[in-house]
This record gives sequence, structure tokens and C-alpha cells, in this order.
Amino acid sequence: MLRGIANSATHVFTFSLARSQHCKPLLTISSLWKNIKDASFLQHSSYTSDIKSKMENKRTVENLYKLAVDIKKIRRLKEWVLFQDAAYVKETANTLREMGADKTAIANILERCPEAIIRTPAEINSQRDLWQSVCQNEKQLIKLIEQFPESFFTVEHHENQKSNVQFFQELGLKNNIISRFFTSAPDIFYKPVEKNKHIVETLQRMYLHLGGSNANMKIWLLKLLSQNPFILLNSSTAVQENLEFLQKKDFTDSEVLQLLSRLKGFIFNLSPNAMQRSMFFSKDVFKCSDQELKELVLKCPALLYNSVPVLEERLKGLLKEGISVDRIKETPMVLELTTQIVQYRIKKLAALGYNIKNGNLENLNGTKRDFEATYCRIQAKRERPMFNPVAPLD
Repeated sequence: MLRGIANSATHVFTFSLARSQHCKPLLTISSLWKNIKDASFLQHSSYTSDIKSKMENKRTVENLYKLAVDIKKIRRLKEWVLFQDAAYVKETANTLREMGADKTAIANILERCPEAIIRTPAEINSQRDLWQSVCQNEKQLIKLIEQFPESFFTVEHHENQKSNVQFFQELGLKNNIISRFFTSAPDIFYKPVEKNKHIVETLQRMYLHLGGSNANMKIWLLKLLSQNPFILLNSSTAVQENLEFLQKKDFTDSEVLQLLSRLKGFIFNLSPNAMQRSMFFSKDVFKCSDQELKELVLKCPALLYNSVPVLEERLKGLLKEGISVDRIKETPMVLELTTQIVQYRIKKLAALGYNIKNGNLENLNGTKRDFEATYCRIQAKRERPMFNPVAPLD
């Protein structure tokens, strides 16, 4: 109400008591608006005073300067760290130095992760012991810390991390894989170990239900986890919903298992609605039946896990290069590649005189190594002489 009055008032009006025309004005709009603004100013002023009243810890700042740390960067990113009464700059730096970090590395670590200085020596040493248990040596450990300091200095979930490391080791995951998890997927260690165990048990039951054997289950599971540890961040409900979606699309158990293996479990990061939209898009583009669509998805799982905008962009890129929809349908795996990769490979082959419009789309497919092998094969074929000059003419 006040905002409406204040916004519409251009002149000063007077409120008066309805009972008497002779009463003095109780309040004017101008004075009311002034009071509101004053209150707002006082509130803002109080907030600003609270910030300014916090003094930086002088000793912390001095110790960081001695280590050649960029204080301005810390003030810009995580100023609150400098206000903490308890800080362990020297102790943290000494621990990093013991592990083999030089002066430049220490400064970079503290700039990227200022929270490191408020971790107690006991917390850092516990984390050091845990990470060291899955690293080959301290040289590898300090290298990981330099690259991913935030992961190392996140100590709030230390007990969960410790329990999960033990669980992964018991599963059979190698230490080099677990150390990679620490940096690439640290969140999986923060969960209670029981939750990770529950997801693993769900995956094991699913594998057996889809026709997998007990003899191969461990190998399958370890490969799946090493390729996609983020699968552990999903709920068992999400896993089950995605399986049911595929089964409703008439994929057999063995075909579902095939998709899971080819997609490295990333299918669980999707939702049934997202997969449905992608499949509808592909069916409309390729003008195919449900059975044909299923066969296309088995050939090219990208039709299932890529979003509609991604598929649309890649399709347009291929059409722009003069490749028809029918040819793409014959070689759908080309949609696994980004538009940039496709353009690069087409140009590289064109430099050899190979026209992809008339050539085989299969020559674009595969990993970087696969394509380089294809390129070398085509290059050798182009450079091969038309006849062998030393062979007898007859």
C-alpha cells in the first residue's frame, strides 16, 4: 500500500482525522516516505557497519604476504577467510612443503583454496594419510593437491571419505582409480557409505536380472564404476525408472544390458522424459517405425542420451555439408560426433581429395585414434602408384 501511495504521489497530501476538519495533519506522504527511506538507509548502514566492523586477522594477512600469496585475489573471492580468528597459515604451508610443494605451488594452492588455512593441522594430516593410502607416493599426492586443492581441503566429511575408500577397495577398485575419483568425483565420498553400498547392490541385482552372469558381474561393475563414478550419485529409484522406460520401448534384457555397457552407465544420469523427447525427434527426422528406431538406437546410443537441441545441431551440420538424411540414417554413428569434429575431419579428408559427399560416412566415425588410422589408410591409398614399375609388363 505504502509503495503504491509513494509511487503515485507527486504532491504533498495531508492525512487528517475524519472526525474533524480542524485537526492538525497526523502525517504527510512526504514525511512518511522520508521515514521509509530513513529506515532503509539505517538498515543498509547497519549491514555495512557489520561488514566494516569485522577486521582482517593481521597475523593471517602478514603470513600470507610472506608466502607471496595474492591477498587481493583472496579478498575478491573469499574475503571471509581473512576474518577468521583461528588460522594456520604457517602450519599448512609447512605440511605442503613436507610433501614436496615449492614456494610457487604453495602460493597457488592457498590462492585457489583459501579455506586451507583454517583447517587444523590434525584435520590436514588425517586427510594427508587418507589420500596417501591410495597414491603411489607423495610426489603424486602433491601433484593432485596442486591440481584439485578444493577436493583435498574439504575435510568436513572425512569419516565418510575414509569409509568409502575402504568400501571401494573391498569392491576391488584399484587405488589409482580411487585417487582419480578423489579429484574427478569427490562428491561420491561425502555420502554415507551405506548409500553407495545400496546403489552398488541395486546395480548388481539389475545386472543379474538382465541376464548377466555371476562370473562376469564383478568385472562389469568395476568397469562401469571406473568409467562413470557419478552413477553413485543417482538414487535406486532413478535407476529403476530408466530401466522400466527402456523395457517399455521393447528393448530386450540383453539389449538393455548392451546399452548400459556402451553408454558406461550414463543412461542413469538421464530422465525418462528426456529420452522420450530424443527418441520422438529421431523418429520424426528419419521417418521410421518403432522397430527401426530401436535398431538405430542400438547402433547409435547418442540418439538416446543426447538432447533434442544437440541432435538438431549435429544434424543441421551434416546437412550443411551436403549429407542427406537417408545417408545419416544408414550411418547414424556419425551423430556421436560434435559438429566441430565433423567439420574438421571433412576438411582434413578433403585435403587428400576425398569428397565425403560421395564417400563413405564411416570414414568420419570413431575416436581420434580411429580417425587418424582411417586418414593414414586413405592417404596411403591416394599416394600408391597406379602400377608397379618393377613388375613384369606381361
